[in-house]
Amino acid sequence: MNARSDQVIDVPVDLADPALYLNRETTWLAFNRRVLHEAADLRNPLLERLKFVAIVGSNLDEFFMKRIGGLKQQLGAGVSTLTVDGRTPRQQIEECYEEVRAIDAEKRDMLSGICDALGEHDIRLLRVEELDDSDRDWLREYYHNNIFPLVTPQAIDPAHPFPFISNLSLNLIVQVVYPGKAGKTGLARVKVPVGEGVPRFLPLPGRNHFVALEDVVRNNLDMLLPDMEIVGCYMFRITRNANTERNEEHADDLMSLIESELRDRRFAPIVRLQVQGDMDDTIRGMLTAELGLDESDVFIAGDAMLAMRDLFQIASLDIPELRDPPHAPIDHPEFRDSRNIFHILRDRGPILVQHPYESFVSSVERFLREAARDPKVRAIKMTLYRTSSDSKVVENLMLAARNGKQVAVVVELKAKFDEAANIRWAERMEEAGVHVTYGVIGLKTHSKIILVVRQDFDGLRRYCHIGTGNYHAGTARLYSDLGLFTCDPDIGRDATELFNYLTTGYTPERRYRKLLPAPKVLKKALIGRILRERDAHSPDNPGLIQFKMNALEDADITRALYEASRDGVQVDLIVRDTCRFRPGVAGLSESARVISVVGRFLEHARIFYFRNSGEDEYLIGSADAMKRNLESRVEVVAPVEDEGLRKELRTLLNVQLDDQRNAWDMQPDGSYVQRVPTDEAGQKGSQQQFIELATRRAKKAVKFPKKGPKGIGRNAR
Repeated sequence: MNARSDQVIDVPVDLADPALYLNRETTWLAFNRRVLHEAADLRNPLLERLKFVAIVGSNLDEFFMKRIGGLKQQLGAGVSTLTVDGRTPRQQIEECYEEVRAIDAEKRDMLSGICDALGEHDIRLLRVEELDDSDRDWLREYYHNNIFPLVTPQAIDPAHPFPFISNLSLNLIVQVVYPGKAGKTGLARVKVPVGEGVPRFLPLPGRNHFVALEDVVRNNLDMLLPDMEIVGCYMFRITRNANTERNEEHADDLMSLIESELRDRRFAPIVRLQVQGDMDDTIRGMLTAELGLDESDVFIAGDAMLAMRDLFQIASLDIPELRDPPHAPIDHPEFRDSRNIFHILRDRGPILVQHPYESFVSSVERFLREAARDPKVRAIKMTLYRTSSDSKVVENLMLAARNGKQVAVVVELKAKFDEAANIRWAERMEEAGVHVTYGVIGLKTHSKIILVVRQDFDGLRRYCHIGTGNYHAGTARLYSDLGLFTCDPDIGRDATELFNYLTTGYTPERRYRKLLPAPKVLKKALIGRILRERDAHSPDNPGLIQFKMNALEDADITRALYEASRDGVQVDLIVRDTCRFRPGVAGLSESARVISVVGRFLEHARIFYFRNSGEDEYLIGSADAMKRNLESRVEVVAPVEDEGLRKELRTLLNVQLDDQRNAWDMQPDGSYVQRVPTDEAGQKGSQQQFIELATRRAKKAVKFPKKGPKGIGRNAR
């Protein structure tokens, strides 16, 4: 493992001092700096580097819609309460704007260098003026036949008020001189029809040469505005606040409420204006005023393109030598058995699956598919937060209902940006006979859990899947997640209690044997275990806490970890993005370290480990250590008690803590330093090692079968 930095920061060891707590928003933006660094890393294939630029562009769009939008709402409401790190909403916005502008500048420079490198492989993003006559003629004809009918100019004058601008749309504002009226100028807005069946980048025939759609529209304005003199043409883009949630306490129909929120979002206040650097100052001032923004809300992109998220189109080109080696998830060794999946789980014990290294299709989708078809399955209950557009998950649930099984699904309608899709899925499932509910009023259902009740030979038995990621086949190939399959009777009983709560909203005292659900149990349980580790720590019995999660934002959890570290407990935190905790603070967190792993896959698994005086305790589940997850969401965390599965989790944590390729160490001031491999073995990051470990595990399982509890041969894990 890397030694921690010797750097210390002189901060008073007073756990109420705001200086001890890093800011949620700025640490999330720092994570995007680390993602953008992958675009600069020459060890990554060229198109993968471009992909990271697109990821950061997409992330920043969402950041403005959710986080800046929320801060602006607080500002508008006159909220003056300080965060735990001592900042007002206005201070946070100002600091975020400064950081975003720095990221934008870095992103522009990065894209320029990547485009130059792409040119060496004859992949080019060209301007219309760079094309020869034959290409310009072809492009003009293509535009006339395929795009021109989709484009509508909108005048801006006393008879035509400023038009509605949709969120994240690309727009041209055109300054014209009317024919026969020398000196009289006017303005028109033209929406670039990206996403309406038209790609952002139009490919020229037979080559990987592309022209941006807005450039094609700009160079063919004579079709749209005939006989007018074009004085100027400038591009802009706006971002709207996505925080439009209403109070559901008094809603008669939750689905109607969410549909209203989606309509509200379309017309929500604007929080950002992006323009290119050539825009006339007067026009920029007019736009700023019309959109209800301040100058500080305007982000000038220079001569770089807007909406870099659209670069996913180019990054997806099928050019193997410029992409990561293809990765196909393997079947988990235990699921290679063709027997009924419930027999496998009953006879062989719990199984832990690591996505994307092991297949979602042959594990989770198989679990649901066989449950839908098995005549002995009586009921299926499931939470659904996000799923894919071509979801086999939903198809299997509907099949189960048609096959006469009791199917109950808790659909989270308020999954941000997936509300419309979840409404459609809910309606389809209801039509198929699935009992659909929307969880508990005032709480988001973020847990990932499936409960299957089956009539086994010795009575009813409950089979569960508890995951860290969504039931989404697409993200299961891109996100690193964990899934636990078990027929543990206590977990099954706990899952029954949880679903009874979710489907009724009734909250009597519920006694959970093993599951740790939020918001009632989990936060107290985590803090209690942190304090237990602190109290049991001694030179002869050293304490150890290791958490892997997406974010550490909750102030109470952070404070408890500080207390444990101050008393000598080793605290290892693998935190992907937001993190309030400072390692290496003299007299407080010298025995702690924080690392962030950024690589090919999005780190998404949550693991909580406590040495517990030698009685190791491992927990996995859906919750990050964030106030919203622990206090305002229904989450599920479950123990992993099987010794073989604990070894798998130990390997996972050790490999990531030792990562020399994709890991970054947080410094006491909150900055990050990327690790540098010290030998050839260190060039393999943890994610590549997990790919290889999964492959070796599968090969070993074929060679060395072992016996199950009833003499049934089973593969080694």
